[in-house]
Amino acid sequence: MASTSPVLPRWTVAAPFIAWIVLGAAYALPGNGLLTALAAVALAGSVFSGVHHAEVVAHRVGEPFGTLVLAVAVTVIEVALIVSVMLSAGPEKAGLARDTVFAAVMIVCNGIVGICLLVGGLQHREQDFQIRGASAALAVLASLSVLTLVMPNYTSVSLGPALSDSQLAFAGVSSLVLYGVFVFVQTVRHRDYFLADAHAADENAHAAPPSTRVAMASGALLVVSLVAVVLLAKVLSPVVERAVLEAGAPAAVVGIVIAALVLLPEGLAAARAARSNRLQTSLNLALGSALASIGLTIPTVALVFIWTGRPLVLGIDGKDTVLLTLTLLISTLTLGTGRTTILQGAVHLSLFAAYLFLSFAP
Repeated sequence: MASTSPVLPRWTVAAPFIAWIVLGAAYALPGNGLLTALAAVALAGSVFSGVHHAEVVAHRVGEPFGTLVLAVAVTVIEVALIVSVMLSAGPEKAGLARDTVFAAVMIVCNGIVGICLLVGGLQHREQDFQIRGASAALAVLASLSVLTLVMPNYTSVSLGPALSDSQLAFAGVSSLVLYGVFVFVQTVRHRDYFLADAHAADENAHAAPPSTRVAMASGALLVVSLVAVVLLAKVLSPVVERAVLEAGAPAAVVGIVIAALVLLPEGLAAARAARSNRLQTSLNLALGSALASIGLTIPTVALVFIWTGRPLVLGIDGKDTVLLTLTLLISTLTLGTGRTTILQGAVHLSLFAAYLFLSFAP
């Protein structure tokens, strides 16, 4: 296993630095088809490298701190990408934060969770997790997503799916405070809610943790890998936008692609954890990333756009509101028993398929 090795595999060290070389060449020679293809390959290498280093760090610091490290690191870089793209573009990008955050919630709650439950169910028939931890995460997720993505459609001070400056400031502060309280509960006050059963079959639980030196090296390489992932995603985003435009798909599809690229490290790590019968770790990663996506993105874009005075569109349309409501309802039902099978995974994946289909054919 990655966490038991006294040294880091060479490919996990080389991949992020090769990605940076490709990244530099792509910026120096924009529009080069070969470099675009190499950027896609380098992005995949950085994703797998980042997953490896995240697992090393997680095994060293223990749960739930390990999953929190990856979720927050990915989200901070995702926020930087969203803000930079929105500020460098015109009013046509005013809804990018909304599209990306909503896509992150749907990808995590239906795509990643569905894959994890299906993979875990196929491998182990039934899997257990802490109901109290999942319920706490879902309660916070429901509050954050409805207040920031649905409520803007029903305010009367401003027209359209937007908030006034005071409302936007309130949404940003409340999102940050609620996410901060959740992190405090997860890591300090009720940490046991997010820990796997000590008797669960987990081959990693009894493995010797990596040394401090290896863990620190992995932590540094994790940041290098994740930054490379996001910058390469930014390099590839014009290609994606052109492809979306040529295909006649809605502009919101760009947000889906950005969210999917950025969430790749967490998705792979969560799936591997589920396959190793560590469903609690898998859910910590998945639900934690969705919470971080809203809890950190909304306050940041709120601050930036209040400061710059530029318009910010947050409210989702009626179709997406129905999908979000159904997702939150089904998540509460499927994660409300503490045990899952392939059936719950299939339900979530069917919702994810509906979301993707309706995104391309609204």
